[in-house]
Amino acid sequence: MRPNPPSDPPTDAKADAAWSASIRLFHWLVAVLIFSQFALGWLAVGWRLSPTKINLFVWHKSIGMLILALVAVRLLNRLARPTPPLPPDTPAWERAAARWSHALLYVLMVAMPLTGWVVNSAAGIPFRIFWQFPLPALIAPDKQVAEIAALVHFALGLAFVALLVLHIGAALRHHFIKRNNVLTRMLGTRRTVK
Repeated sequence: MRPNPPSDPPTDAKADAAWSASIRLFHWLVAVLIFSQFALGWLAVGWRLSPTKINLFVWHKSIGMLILALVAVRLLNRLARPTPPLPPDTPAWERAAARWSHALLYVLMVAMPLTGWVVNSAAGIPFRIFWQFPLPALIAPDKQVAEIAALVHFALGLAFVALLVLHIGAALRHHFIKRNNVLTRMLGTRRTVK
């Protein structure tokens, strides 16, 4: 089956514009950190009790706090900059799906580090971000809360993986099947919105 031929360029010039350089930087930096988190979390949980296991958890928790800070800055940056619209021929259901999936990604980028912070606090484990900056406890030590928060953290991680697969699949669909610029403008290969 042959793919559809590329459609005519959108009539709206803004639909052809790239995301701003700062939004692209935050997007790709946070993406790399999130993927490293999955690897670090998986390794830390499976590693035998040792100094290496502790170091893996310090890296995992520290990067989680870094992601939380970056997402806060990213949200402020996103509110201050124009958002390139989807191509004009994008159906309403797809626009709604894009809005909801992006909103859920932001929710998960905040919820994952926060639930991890709750786990650490409830477990009563003193922690310094990157071995330097003490992280205050959100709640008093409570083993049952720590166990529940750990389950929530894990469940949110599974949801995050599913949503990332959907997000990446949608970007690839736009690029290879719909043959529009939705992916390339996040890569910075299109004109930037002024």
